[in-house]
Amino acid sequence: MKRIALEVVEQNLDEKELIIAAINGNGEVVASNLAEELRRIHSFDIRMTTIQLNKKNPLEVSLKDPFDLNNKSILVVDDVANTGRIILYAMKAFLNATPKKIQTLVLVERSHKLFPIQNDYTGLSVATTLQEHIAVETEGSEITGAWLY
Repeated sequence: MKRIALEVVEQNLDEKELIIAAINGNGEVVASNLAEELRRIHSFDIRMTTIQLNKKNPLEVSLKDPFDLNNKSILVVDDVANTGRIILYAMKAFLNATPKKIQTLVLVERSHKLFPIQNDYTGLSVATTLQEHIAVETEGSEITGAWLY
């Protein structure tokens, strides 16, 4: 997490404020751990929100805590990127705003993209077969592991 946080700081040195938009579920745990680490190493004003969507049917997308996103730097965070589908649909939350930039961060990325999403920050990239899956385990606000099954 510290390495990823350092990369985020490096790419956003000129920013005074960073909005972290976590995809509901484990993305929220990853985002809160990231925010803690960012606060230790840089003086960003960090605002957090959650992108709410049903991962099985992601057509309805909303922000839990909506606020002005115009001319803001946004970091979309999730636990695992499998096909890129969820991150693609999560972008719907920002279509009615004009952000300065949007970046994406995932803890674990698989190499089977079906959608045109290239993540800006990746904790671990794993080559898997199409039949294999990756799950990130959390316990409360802690990330306890990532498993290939």
